[in-house]
Formats: sequence, structure tokens, C-alpha cells
Amino acid sequence: MTRLTPTFDHLSSQNRAGFVAYVMAGDPDAGTTLETLRGLADAGADVIELGVPFTDPMADGPTIQRAAIRALDGGMTLKGVLELVRQFRQTHADTPIILMGYANPFHAFGYAQAAKAMAEAGADGLICVDIPPEEDAELRGALDSHGLSFVRLAAPTTSDDRLPQVVTQASGFVYYVSTTGVTGAKSGQTADIADAVARVRQASGLPVAVGFGVKTADRAAEIAKVADAVVVGSAIVDALDQDGVEAALSLAGTLADATHAARGG
Repeated sequence: MTRLTPTFDHLSSQNRAGFVAYVMAGDPDAGTTLETLRGLADAGADVIELGVPFTDPMADGPTIQRAAIRALDGGMTLKGVLELVRQFRQTHADTPIILMGYANPFHAFGYAQAAKAMAEAGADGLICVDIPPEEDAELRGALDSHGLSFVRLAAPTTSDDRLPQVVTQASGFVYYVSTTGVTGAKSGQTADIADAVARVRQASGLPVAVGFGVKTADRAAEIAKVADAVVVGSAIVDALDQDGVEAALSLAGTLADATHAARGG
């Protein structure tokens, strides 16, 4: 059991949705990322997604694409990402961290070796954007052998026939992409999201976090009323790039407060 299970259990017991914050590792440098990680946890992030920079981030919009390029230009690697997790764990033992990225860096590292290194560093699992269920057995098995969660993604285009295959053997939570397209795009309609969350939750038996296109406190609160967690990435990455750590953390705190208070808790 990773830190995700008690985190979502506690949120459920308080009738609150969780706030999931994304930041790109190494953007613009490792020291800034570590400061941001610690600040996000202190600002109310219940779960942190730590992006692993990759040269071809096909699911990401311009904001996160630029962040990945900055991180890679600064020399960030998967080993560097894991070192950030290790350093974060020295001060924050309980906040779950999920790595989010693409299969290539993990394949190049070696799935078994990567999973072992993730567990040793203190990560809780992985979201791998570009590996379908039909091809993820080796990676999923490596993560499972080290007690790590493998978070799958579902989308508006995931059919009823396809959904069981997508969520089978997922763990931790399911990430529901609220709209077609890339990160930072316009978010879907709340009523449609509510129906989708219920469908994914029933199929998986797991909490459902909703992301893509969530930028404001009002929007976060709307989604928090129907989902188990709200994911915000591009807005935080933009604030960090344009105005620095303090601005990014201020935005994260506002979004976290709106998410936590959405159900009157």
C-alpha cells in the first residue's frame, strides 16, 4: 500500500476532494523544483505529480512542452528526478508523489531498475502517458513488485467496452482526462465529467482524479464536487515560469483551498 490509499481514505472520511498539483522536475533547475515541491505540500497539495522531462511530450500542451525543454536543457534526467524525490522525503514523509511521464526514459533506464530506484527514493507510483494496457505488463509488473501504484488514464473517448481493460490492474487512482486534446486545453462540461467519474469509479473501484484544463479556483471547486480529486498542472507551471515560486505556491494554495471547501467541508 502506497501513501495514496491512506490519503484518499482520509479525504473521503472528511467528505473532501483532494488537490493534486503538477510540477516539471528541473524547471528551471533542480533547486527551484525542490523548493516548489516542499511549498506545494505545505500549501495544501494532497498529492504531487512530478513530471519527468522528455523530448517528445505528445500529450502535453505548449506550457508543459516548454517546461520539459527547459528542464532537459538544464541537464535533468530520470536519476535527477529520483534524487529530487529523495530530498523531498527528508522533510515531507507523508505527501504522495507520483511520477508522470513517457515510457522511453523508464525503458532506457530499465523497468525493473527504475521501479527499484523509485521505491528507494520514496516515490509512490507512476503515470505513463503513452503506454497502452496491451503493452504495459512488464512495466506494471516491475512497479507492482516494489509496491508502487500504476495510475491509468481514461478519457471522454474511452468507450464502455474499452473502459474495463483500461482500469483493470490500475492502482492508487484513475486519472480522468476531462477533455480531448493536450494538457492546458479547455476543460469539459461539469455534467459530463460527473457522469464519467461515476462510470470510471464503478468500473475501477478506485478514486478518480480529474485534470486537463483546470486553471481557476471556481473551476477546481466545480470539479471537486463530483470527483475524488482535482489535478492542476499547466496553470502552476505557467505561474512558476512567469512570476516565480512564490506566485506558483500562492496559486496552488488558492486552488487547494477551493478544492477542499467545495463540498462545504
